[in-house]
Amino acid sequence: MSTALLEPGATGPKPLTQGPQTTGILVALWAFVVIPFLALIAAVPVAWGGWLGGTDVVVAGVWYVVSGLGITVGYHRYFTHGSFKAPRPVRVALAVAGAFAVQGELIQWVADHRRHHAFADLDGDPHSPWRYGESVHGLVKGLFHAHLGWLFGRELSNRERFAPDLLADPDTRRVDRLFPLIVAGSLFGPALMGGLLSWSWSGALTALFWGGLVRIALLHHVTWAINSVCHVYGERPFAMRQGDRAANFWPLALLSFGESWHNLHHAEPTSARHGVLRGQWDVSARVIWLLERVGAARDVRWPKPERMAVKLAREPGGD
Repeated sequence: MSTALLEPGATGPKPLTQGPQTTGILVALWAFVVIPFLALIAAVPVAWGGWLGGTDVVVAGVWYVVSGLGITVGYHRYFTHGSFKAPRPVRVALAVAGAFAVQGELIQWVADHRRHHAFADLDGDPHSPWRYGESVHGLVKGLFHAHLGWLFGRELSNRERFAPDLLADPDTRRVDRLFPLIVAGSLFGPALMGGLLSWSWSGALTALFWGGLVRIALLHHVTWAINSVCHVYGERPFAMRQGDRAANFWPLALLSFGESWHNLHHAEPTSARHGVLRGQWDVSARVIWLLERVGAARDVRWPKPERMAVKLAREPGGD
């Protein structure tokens, strides 16, 4: 399948991609993947050395929850899959909160993820871990590709094909344009918060480290693990489209706010709840439920028991 742009006047579906990412995007990508990751590596010895206080934990926790739920409830369940409807102030708040996670502009994130669902673990999926086959070497290479390697050599998913609704929305376009400013806020907001809480420059600096860099890196790798680990390891109790290998991986459930109940999500992508079986905590679904209760969400697509019963595989299992 050709990924080149169609000529003016050409007929047929829009191409999957719209060309390679620019040098500027690549430079920014390297910076916002490598620098937070180095901070994450340094976090253990730094904490052991006493450079982690209660204020840092609070600041990092608050920003992890806000930006994490911005990705799971906002970017993913709301903007990508339309699991519920929301008034304009909530839409904008979810878009900004998701941008705080520093995982890319909203419209491109949604386009990539909708393309992933359209071709899950098949040719056309931008980040399948099965891309290089099922041998040990191929799977190791594929896991790295699915986790973060795909970000550095990708052709951008065609936003006109996969996210025309967001391109037509002035609010989402505006949040996209403001992405660099929101990223700056995601870094220096924790520093400001830490400085005000501790009333010291040292408090601002440690909060920048923990609530800014370490928090961004941890959330990056939790989100990326859904693309990599949750398409290789875990249980698959719900039947999916042939070729799709999305699985549940319980160790990530709390850190991912319920996103690692990935099997049901691929079996029923628009469902507002991913963890539907006993013991499957889904914090994101609970947040959507709270939004619904206060009138900030409506037309929520909760899973229907009869549909879940039909989709339950006859022989649950995993790898």
